[in-house]
Amino acid sequence: MPDATFSLAEARALLARTPQTLDVWLRDLPEAWLEGDEGPQTWSPRVVLGHLVEGERMDWIPRVEHILRHGEAVPFPPFDRFSQLQRGLGSMGEELRRFAESRTQSLCALDAKRLTPEHLQLRGKHPEFGVVTLQQHLATWGAHDLTHVAQIARVMAKRLAVAVGPWRQYLRVLQ
Repeated sequence: MPDATFSLAEARALLARTPQTLDVWLRDLPEAWLEGDEGPQTWSPRVVLGHLVEGERMDWIPRVEHILRHGEAVPFPPFDRFSQLQRGLGSMGEELRRFAESRTQSLCALDAKRLTPEHLQLRGKHPEFGVVTLQQHLATWGAHDLTHVAQIARVMAKRLAVAVGPWRQYLRVLQ
């Protein structure tokens, strides 16, 4: 039975806006905003964006296709969440362009599948979590975008943590 809180059309609307949101927010910012992180083994906004690009290439639509083709008979190939570090990152402008183009291609591929509520209940096998539904996978795509938008906000806010002085106690992003 489909989850009444999930709407493919609503998820798609969110997914379509993430590249524009990040472009408006990050394009032409000084490098200090784009290269900051939260310490060792954490990601800067540029690295987060590279991760989003890799997800478009290797995760979201490839796994939709995998579920449609194999069901739960064949587990998904693992997704390397750090592959952007091996690929090497371009300028922020290049990464924003890559992300926008990749997301557009992904959404076109998603639309072409003409998924029905019955499709959303199809099951696949995740290498770590076991059996998952197509609906769960698509809902995760949207939540993943929001997680990384929040991460970028948190990382950027940390640059101001000392400068805000006593107001820090009211700024949840800094806590």
